[in-house]
Amino acid sequence: MYDEVAKKVIEIKRKSIVPVYGTAAVWALYCLVFPLYRTWHFIVLACLGVVAYILLSKLFPGKIERIEVPKEPQRTGDDKIDALLAEGEMAVAEMRRIRGTIPDKSVQAKIDELVDITDKIFKKQLVEPIVYNQVKRFADFFLPTSIKLLNAYDRFGQSGVAGENITSTMERIDTALDTTLNSYKKFFDSLFENQALDIETDISVLETMLKRDGLLGDGLSGER
Repeated sequence: MYDEVAKKVIEIKRKSIVPVYGTAAVWALYCLVFPLYRTWHFIVLACLGVVAYILLSKLFPGKIERIEVPKEPQRTGDDKIDALLAEGEMAVAEMRRIRGTIPDKSVQAKIDELVDITDKIFKKQLVEPIVYNQVKRFADFFLPTSIKLLNAYDRFGQSGVAGENITSTMERIDTALDTTLNSYKKFFDSLFENQALDIETDISVLETMLKRDGLLGDGLSGER
């Protein structure tokens, strides 16, 4: 199932109204049958009401409802990065909106992938703020064109006319989505360059230490 927005599920316990109305009914019946002109009459009435409410609350405890609410957006505390994260959330929301109006299952699947990779590109800043400039360039130059194409596909599809220009343009946009997806994936991969270099350095250091101690390759030994 397509998850339109990131949501979390919370549980809310809703109390039954039966104990309230039941207690009121007990009081009403008591007042009709028994007099209320002495203090102890009112004490008995109050006690009956408490007992009725407790018993009815156990018989009718209410129910627990599970509702979905939007998750709170993740933020870094850096105004510049947080503004770009918010921009990414708006772009993803727009893609999801367009996706919901397009009936073609193949195009829907491509937009799902675009939404996923776009979301990952922006959220990479949460774990590695250094990629801000790269993501900013992506947001300023590549993303707007992609959304423009999706909007054009949506408009042409809703025109209700299957003319040559409309059909050919929609087909070209469909093909362009494949190219866009591949480009987005490559761009996302490029955001890991710094981490890859760091890991490569760590591996080189580890290999050097192992070689020095004769623990690498044919020189594997427990002696020093």
